[in-house]
Amino acid sequence: MLIAFDRPLLAGRLVQRYKRFLADVLLDDGRELTLHCPNTGSMKNCGEPGSRVWVDLHHRPGRKLPGTWELVETAPGELACVHSARANAVIAAALAKGLIGPLAAYPQIRREVCLNPGGSRFDFLLGGAQGSCVVEVKSVTLALGEGEGAFPDAVSVRGQKHLRELTELAQAGQPACLLFCVMHSGIDRVRPADEIDPLYGQLLREARAAGVLVLAWSVRPTPQGLEVAGELPVICQAR
Repeated sequence: MLIAFDRPLLAGRLVQRYKRFLADVLLDDGRELTLHCPNTGSMKNCGEPGSRVWVDLHHRPGRKLPGTWELVETAPGELACVHSARANAVIAAALAKGLIGPLAAYPQIRREVCLNPGGSRFDFLLGGAQGSCVVEVKSVTLALGEGEGAFPDAVSVRGQKHLRELTELAQAGQPACLLFCVMHSGIDRVRPADEIDPLYGQLLREARAAGVLVLAWSVRPTPQGLEVAGELPVICQAR
């Protein structure tokens, strides 16, 4: 299944990413623009100046920037989607089509659900004849070579909190799932980035041991859209 972009993307080269949410891009037509960078992570291995990029130009009333950086070529033939919010949208579409096999028994989908006062807001609460399942989605773009991908690309206090709460839910008998949405064509397996956030790796292993379902799904980026490609293995052993 291909989730097409709203408009044709324009190609160019990355000049620089800075102030976290800004990127200067030199388009192939000669224009140099400052665009929105929709990614809160470090973008390790995805933000090298001179990289080939694809952007979405769209003008909205009251918006200061003329568009959004969407894709980057990280190596010859390998593309990553740096727009991390796309992960939830493409996973929602895949869930609606029943394409994520381990979750296909939950046809009812609610988004942005908080189960406990003061707790985290999870991406999805799925429902079906057999009950419900809480799902939290994480976008993976950190490729380490030879098909290996890792999460997170920077210390993630928010991600640690999600894992603790998913573990508590699973221990209380509530089905829960952490789903890595792998938006990088060069990744064929995923592991916790213990060398970047060792606590996240520890909590992920504890979550899986407590019964949290840990999945990774390949979503291959193209300049035309994002293609839901299938399940990838998650390697949780401590390094």
